Amino acid sequence: MTTAASTAPVADARGLALAHYAARGVLELVLARHGLTFQQQVALRAAITSDVPQTPDDLISQVQQSLKADPADIRPTLDELLAKQLLGTDGAHLRPTDAGREMFAAVGAETAPVSARIWGGIPAEDLAAAGRVLALVTERANAELAARTA
Repeated sequence: MTTAASTAPVADARGLALAHYAARGVLELVLARHGLTFQQQVALRAAITSDVPQTPDDLISQVQQSLKADPADIRPTLDELLAKQLLGTDGAHLRPTDAGREMFAAVGAETAPVSARIWGGIPAEDLAAAGRVLALVTERANAELAARTA
């Protein structure tokens, strides 16, 4: 007798990429309706979820760590968020504005039911196993990047 576990595809880089881009595609549809790019959303999230005020360099570093993007490509993203008044300046720091927090909340509210449909019904033990594998892959890939850029 064949079980779902024995016929399920083995996780690999292609499967991870396909899952990432499928989920990101859904998110980008929502972001586009709100006039945001993926990179803008990542930067706004970093500003909103930080416990302390962030300098532009702090935010650039956080976005670079998340997206592995060139820091020179991230600075214009912060400028765009400032121009949209989703971030504001407070001395040397950037802070999310009320409009930025509202935008972030609106995107979250719109994506929540979609996320529930995508992730819903997956057994907790499967999610835990996938989480462990993804954490290990991330750790190893980050180590490879660090070794190649040192």
